[in-house]
Amino acid sequence: MPESRSEHQDFTHVRIDLPVEVQQGGSVWHQRLVDISLGGAATDQPDVWDAQYNEPFTLLIDTGAPEPLELHAWLQSVDNKRLGFTVEHVDRENIAPLLALLQAHMDNPDVLDAEMKRLE
Repeated sequence: MPESRSEHQDFTHVRIDLPVEVQQGGSVWHQRLVDISLGGAATDQPDVWDAQYNEPFTLLIDTGAPEPLELHAWLQSVDNKRLGFTVEHVDRENIAPLLALLQAHMDNPDVLDAEMKRLE
């Protein structure tokens, strides 16, 4: 697994249960989102998990919008039936839906503003 950038660990994680499709090459796993932040996401682990840990993943999160929230990520941890992913990058068309999702589930939206400034 690739090295994690330390700033990803400093983002506020929001617990949220949404369907997520995890893709890698031709493989697809239908899972549940456990939590999400600006720097990563965690999902439950499917019963059959035969992924390549050294290859990137695409997470397609069903937020209820017409298009899923698409994140490009690397698997960072497998622990206690939970998969932790570090977001590699967020495309321009996905940053607004990610921010809206986080804001809708955060107690203090000012925290998100401060975290976004750290990314600039």
